[in-house]
Amino acid sequence: MRQTGKSSDGHSRKPRPASSSSPSLPYPPVKRPAVFLDRDGTINEEMGYINHLSRFRLLPEAAPAIRRLNEAGLPVVVITNQSGAARGYFPYSLVEEVHDHLHRLLAQGGARLDAIYTCLHAPEDGCACRKPKPGLLLQAAQDLNLDLSRSFLVGDRYVDIQTAANAGVRGILVLTGYGLGEYEHLRAQSQAQPVNIATDLLEAVEFILSTGLSPKT
Repeated sequence: MRQTGKSSDGHSRKPRPASSSSPSLPYPPVKRPAVFLDRDGTINEEMGYINHLSRFRLLPEAAPAIRRLNEAGLPVVVITNQSGAARGYFPYSLVEEVHDHLHRLLAQGGARLDAIYTCLHAPEDGCACRKPKPGLLLQAAQDLNLDLSRSFLVGDRYVDIQTAANAGVRGILVLTGYGLGEYEHLRAQSQAQPVNIATDLLEAVEFILSTGLSPKT
């Protein structure tokens, strides 16, 4: 299972498909909307830096939520900042191991991701891909032929909501992870505001589907 390639400087630049069973199949010629997901605090428990595989724990509603999106035919793409390796907290290879583990856990729940895009840079690197910059979403849109104007981004921090705004995507704040604290303490000062506030990822997905979003709309 391939999911993220690395450039020569060790930073992730390309997505790795969630499955290597049909890597040569072209993406549809018509642009589709997608659902972008933050990782930590949205899909899995917020644990700070995940410096060991044992610290990665999937939230109970994650697989059912992603499975609902799969069933609706909507691409699901994870967008995540993971600067721990650049800070020297763990090797770059651990990020790959965690994402392989994530794929396995989701598969056990009948769910799958279309791709994972990761920024491995440290904040001081000044890259174009670290959220709230929109680089990861722009790259995903180009690679996967996605229509950002019809897409959503779900995350537990206002930096995710700002990322959505910067990419022209609709942002949803979930109250898992840092979400509840950020909502109570940071919402008044955040320039970008979510179109919806959801208890968790499953509730966010139900809201997205209630808008009538589909690959053809």
